[in-house]
Amino acid sequence: MNISVEPLAPCRKLVRVEVEAAKVDEAFAETLKEYRAEAILPGFRRGKAPLELVERKFQKEIEEAVRRRLLQECLKEIETNKGLRPLRTENLEVVQFGRGQALNAVLTLETEPEFDLPEYKGLPAKREIRSVTEEDVERALEVLRRQRVRYQTVDRPAATGDIAVINYTATVEGRPLREVAPDAPSLAEARAFWVNVERNAFLPGFGEQLTGARAGESRTIHLMFPPDFPSPALAGRPAAFQVEVVEIKEVVLPPLDDQFARDLGAENLEALRAGVRRDLENELKYKLRQQVRSQLIRGLLERVHFDLPESLVENETRRVVYQIVRENTARGVSRDLIEREKETIYQNALATARDRVKWDFLVNRIAEKENIKVTEEDFHRWVAYHAALANKTPQQVLSEIVQNQTAQAVHDEILHGKVLEFLEQHAHIEDVPPDQMPVGLAIRS
Repeated sequence: MNISVEPLAPCRKLVRVEVEAAKVDEAFAETLKEYRAEAILPGFRRGKAPLELVERKFQKEIEEAVRRRLLQECLKEIETNKGLRPLRTENLEVVQFGRGQALNAVLTLETEPEFDLPEYKGLPAKREIRSVTEEDVERALEVLRRQRVRYQTVDRPAATGDIAVINYTATVEGRPLREVAPDAPSLAEARAFWVNVERNAFLPGFGEQLTGARAGESRTIHLMFPPDFPSPALAGRPAAFQVEVVEIKEVVLPPLDDQFARDLGAENLEALRAGVRRDLENELKYKLRQQVRSQLIRGLLERVHFDLPESLVENETRRVVYQIVRENTARGVSRDLIEREKETIYQNALATARDRVKWDFLVNRIAEKENIKVTEEDFHRWVAYHAALANKTPQQVLSEIVQNQTAQAVHDEILHGKVLEFLEQHAHIEDVPPDQMPVGLAIRS
């Protein structure tokens, strides 16, 4: 077997392969025997048909199997003796192949990048000094109260904190907003629309102008759209909203007592407070771990630079673009605005994709060097955890993995977690006050 490799690009190689005729004939003979063992031809039991009949019946299939077999052996040879890790075969051209002939082929290989792992033990990271306070518990209890809020219609002027139910139509400099900004129909008019009577609710300057309004009253609300408003047709322009107040609702919160606690499944208010504190402490523990891990990932990414396989970056970029568009669509962003921002979306997706692909290679190389593997126990633990989260049985989750063909994705997720845990165990972590955390990493209160 003779193999020559020429570099075309950092992760792309031109490979010329020659397999001597004797080895080709040997592969034909072995493959023919394998086909004979399974073949059922008229007049013969399984595995008993003459070789010449089997070859005549399955000639094309046998030739294709031999070709694949020999090329797979070539790829193993490339990986073992040429120091390359093939990812994908492109532009395969078989120049010569057949019984009694040498196999000559030319192909392009996309390969994993060649790089030396940087030092990954002792990575520096800062961890915020933070604990769950009584104020945190009270805020969480207030959130729970607001989740069970009632809205009671009242016959009085609207006050700060109330809800005004309104009908409105909008104009921009005398023209209907619908004509000025067709991409923002929800701003043009609405009926039975709920607005908080408070500063900057709905739009900057809108909610506060409803203070004092009563049911049945009509009033005009004037405001200026911000210069950076998502709809360019409205940005920086004045608008007038003709408002009809349908009703005013008062926000009624349940009292924070034992009955409230029992409604949420706790024995009493003291037990509810203890449970809320426990949940907050678990949440804080998770956030602090993610805080450290994000620094370890960024730190390791910045320690080494290497070229990436184009196809992997392109595929990941498409996935990220799809995710960004889906999330923005769900938030109500118009297709026109997404189309106008497509270049920005693409560039952001490309940067994210490069980091993800690069991180994948680093994770796999570290796992390989440290002998970090995904065990069957790891897999079943993952399944049990996600089954509990989704209120499903482990068997249901397993069936979904098989149906959606996501076993490799689950394997990769587990491996990434184990490598991150390894890096965290070997990191140099400094506990610091919130004001000494890197920009954007401090946990919000």
